[in-house]
Amino acid sequence: MLRTVSTPKLTPTSYVVLGMVSMRGPSTSYDLKGAVNRSVGYFWPFPHAQLYSEPKRLVDLGLLEVHQEEGGRRRQLYSATPAGLEALRSWLGEPTREQMQVRDVAELKLFFAEFAKAEDVLQLAREQVEQHRERIKVYEGIQERYRGREDVADRMVPLGLGLAMEHAALDFWEKLEEERS
Repeated sequence: MLRTVSTPKLTPTSYVVLGMVSMRGPSTSYDLKGAVNRSVGYFWPFPHAQLYSEPKRLVDLGLLEVHQEEGGRRRQLYSATPAGLEALRSWLGEPTREQMQVRDVAELKLFFAEFAKAEDVLQLAREQVEQHRERIKVYEGIQERYRGREDVADRMVPLGLGLAMEHAALDFWEKLEEERS
């Protein structure tokens, strides 16, 4: 009987870890958590516990290597292997056929608004206006902080999409608030 060995499937989280380690250099899981919170976490949320388990899995697959510090807290630092960098590059070259996914609780509530009180829908709109204004401030702050930095220019491109989406959402919720007031 011929036995086939399947290649373990890499997930988007796998690529987040490979990308962050490749971008940052040797990193602990804690370092990765902070880096994700300040970057891709704005548009790709996932359980941060995966940032502790996924690097170990990628080590087992030969895509990361781990070095433990000799002294101090003896932290484990993960680095990308040539195979890990190649896996990341290969994934980046693949076509993306998946549609953008939006998981917005406010939009879900709005879908079922026929069962809500009018004042609850108005309050929802007001809360969303405030939340989107705050997120726009955060994104604009990031833009300002990194303006003119060629070393991170490519990483700032998704921020433009994030800002456009936040402005579109703000416009939507402001109009709904006005209609319901």
